[in-house]
Amino acid sequence: MTTTHTGGGTDTGGGSDAAVGVGAVHCLLPDELIPVEKLDEIGQLPREEADFALGCGIRTVGRFADEPGAASLAARAVRELRERDTAAPDPDVLVVVGARAPEVLLGSDSGRIASEAGLTKAFSFVLDGLGCTGSSSAWSLARDLLVADPSRQSVMIAHASRPVALDRVRHPVTVVGDGAFAMTLVRGGRPVLRAHRQHTDGRFHDLLQVDYKNAPWYEWREEVNSADRYRFELALHSQQHLKRLVGQVLQDAGVERERIAATLMQNVTAPAFQFYETLLGLPIHPVCTDHLQAYGHLGAMDVVLNLDRLLARGELAPGDLVLVLNNSPVAAWAVTLWEV
Repeated sequence: MTTTHTGGGTDTGGGSDAAVGVGAVHCLLPDELIPVEKLDEIGQLPREEADFALGCGIRTVGRFADEPGAASLAARAVRELRERDTAAPDPDVLVVVGARAPEVLLGSDSGRIASEAGLTKAFSFVLDGLGCTGSSSAWSLARDLLVADPSRQSVMIAHASRPVALDRVRHPVTVVGDGAFAMTLVRGGRPVLRAHRQHTDGRFHDLLQVDYKNAPWYEWREEVNSADRYRFELALHSQQHLKRLVGQVLQDAGVERERIAATLMQNVTAPAFQFYETLLGLPIHPVCTDHLQAYGHLGAMDVVLNLDRLLARGELAPGDLVLVLNNSPVAAWAVTLWEV
């Protein structure tokens, strides 16, 4: 299953001729949807972990039948976007949002993606260490790269979501599905990136980890340093930082909270939507719940898919504002304001 959205129109966002927005988005999703209760590992999980997976609000997760690696999947998304957006310039830069695990050591996953996608002039690199928040940081970086150098015309962002090993259940976080996206940021694109703020806290760097050096990949299993620290301490920090970042972003853009037409966030669990709605007083758009239930958590792809599908619904008018929240268990937070 694929979706492609192409931005366009004359840029008036922020009143600046140098404003940057979305050129095109292509989301790649599998046709096969597996009920969570039928995942291979459910029967082997401890009761607490199985109950979490069955009760977190995810009904099915997508799986590509041929189980491609993350790099090949991301390359396919880039290649298909370029085939559908033939009038767009070749990207000057390719920013790959890091997968859950690199496919090679001492090699270059971003170089492989560029090669397989047929990108010949793009400078490619991986933006890593931010988890789900990497996509939000990538589009902020893409805007900065275009503003900094007038000779650049387009920055491509790509990412693929695949489980780090065989298991898809990440207790106490979420259940992982397959997917990939590619998107471009260009001058004059729509929606326009009006304002962005982000923050990290290195004290949580080892909260989640995989002991990959002492076991073959098919035995890899994510370990949580402290479930209570994830549920309570990190949640408290998320509460404080996202509330602060939302206020800063609205102040940067010079707009009132009442002007926000829709709020999106990453798809982790159903209770997370309720938590942030209560915290911020902003309703999370139902498109997020739809994707959580159908596809599970798609890592850094979540907010891109949610934004793309929201725009495709035709509910928003030119000038409407969309607020996108993003955070990850590595303690990275980002808030972005887009103008349609």
